[in-house]
Amino acid sequence: MAEAELADEPVALPLRSSERVFEGRVWDIRRETFDYDGVDVTRDFVDHTGAVGVLAIDDDDRVLVIKQYRHPIGYRDWEIPAGLLDVPGEDPLAGAKRELAEEADLEASEWAVLSDLWTSPGGSDESIRIYLARGLSATAEAFEREHEESDLELRWVPLDDLVDVVLARDVRNAPLVVAALAAQAARARGWSTLGAADAPWPGRSRPRGANR
Repeated sequence: MAEAELADEPVALPLRSSERVFEGRVWDIRRETFDYDGVDVTRDFVDHTGAVGVLAIDDDDRVLVIKQYRHPIGYRDWEIPAGLLDVPGEDPLAGAKRELAEEADLEASEWAVLSDLWTSPGGSDESIRIYLARGLSATAEAFEREHEESDLELRWVPLDDLVDVVLARDVRNAPLVVAALAAQAARARGWSTLGAADAPWPGRSRPRGANR
């Protein structure tokens, strides 16, 4: 099937109203009413800042994963370095570099876009861009972490082993699952599917509090 035959389609429906009905510490709840085929429809959804994730892979095809406590699920789950785009005006690539440094004390000389995803488009406008980072080295200084990040566990896992635990459903973090499967598929194609680090990002989350 040609690529043009299967692609997400942007749609701009007439918007009747848009209001923030709950303001949270990190993200908000927005209520919007729009015209769909002549009928006014109202939906509530998470108004998200958007996020970036980093699949850092070394010269031996090992991926860096981190274990971190996540209160909403009551688990310490395995993840890739990731974080919110909550710095006003920050470029996504700069955000990804910041997260890799803050969570893993690493920097990279090679960056590319591995995958873009919406986490739950029926209830949230959160969009995540996942970068592939290579040419890894330690940062000049270690980052001081606090709260849930204070006891992060870091581990290097062969990419194929990571895919195995994903398929066994032993790890369930969405960006990690997408990143692992996308990286294995991209590697099988000689990394030809990677995008430029500054590639356009269709469907990126809006800045916090911004109307459509």
